[in-house]
Amino acid sequence: MALWLVRAGKSGEYEQKFLNEDKVYLTWDGLKVNLEKVETSDNLIENLNGIYSGQNPNTIRNWSNQIWAFAKSIQKEDWVILPSKFERTVHFGKVTGPYVYDGKGKNPYYHSLGVNWFARGVPRTAFDQDILNSFGAFLTICRISRNNAEDRIIALSKNGWRGSHSTTISTGNIPNDSEVMIESGIINLEETANDQIAEFIERRFAGHGLPRIIEGILKAKGFTVYRSPEGPDNGVDLLAAPEPYGFGSPRICIQVKSGNVVVDRPTLDQLVGVMTNVHAEQGILVSWGGFKQTVKKEERDKFFKVRFWGQKEIISELLENYSRLNEDLKAEIPLKQVWTLVLKD
Repeated sequence: MALWLVRAGKSGEYEQKFLNEDKVYLTWDGLKVNLEKVETSDNLIENLNGIYSGQNPNTIRNWSNQIWAFAKSIQKEDWVILPSKFERTVHFGKVTGPYVYDGKGKNPYYHSLGVNWFARGVPRTAFDQDILNSFGAFLTICRISRNNAEDRIIALSKNGWRGSHSTTISTGNIPNDSEVMIESGIINLEETANDQIAEFIERRFAGHGLPRIIEGILKAKGFTVYRSPEGPDNGVDLLAAPEPYGFGSPRICIQVKSGNVVVDRPTLDQLVGVMTNVHAEQGILVSWGGFKQTVKKEERDKFFKVRFWGQKEIISELLENYSRLNEDLKAEIPLKQVWTLVLKD
């Protein structure tokens, strides 16, 4: 059995289709050729040169390796790993059949593999940093095997995706360029940094610590904030409103759920009810562990009333407002902005 990283588009635009249809697709635009009949990698490169004429030869070679892996190397019973672009989670599936070509399919859905998604929404914080580094490869398709990843991930799945981390947060956990290039291409440094920040927050701000971060973010955005004392909060962790004394509008009620508990619909209903009680116009439901589908389905209907912050949104807001946080909170979360060159194919 092998582990394969498969991405659902640069922005995750195919992710929901993969999950809804129990498949993974090869999403190269215009790749209308039956790969089952392509006998050698050289033949594949010839086909790609014809379809994508004028493309850089190194890019064609890179693409051919990934496309060949999808059609020829991934086998039934192998596992596919799909990192989500919408949440800080990872989906796992088992391949249920061979490569299928559908020439009558809609572009780019000509090539597919059947998949049983047996573990959806596994938090990224469940994994050691070196494994997350492999998940952060820029390639669309690659095998994950370095550092005994296959055995470690299988063991983690058998333990309900819970286990002690064997690595610490440090730059020493980021593999050197040659290691990453050998296995799966250039590492996504931004994603790696976000993973480290997420693990740091989870360890240092457990329990009532997370509302302090949300409070700091809201104050940095210009809100006056009331934070409930520790203990039963009756559904109110934070209240926020603009203007110096908090008498402005919008008036916002915030409920914060830390830990890995996935928030369900009753929690959302409680927030909406509390908003009425405290005369709040809008609400923010914050959940470090993410949201169940019953909550996600409400995003459209609650668009003008409630916002949903998972790990991705919390870290994004933290980074966007970091320079305006109070000095005490910045000392607790020591971050430094680093500029890096963004390379394209």
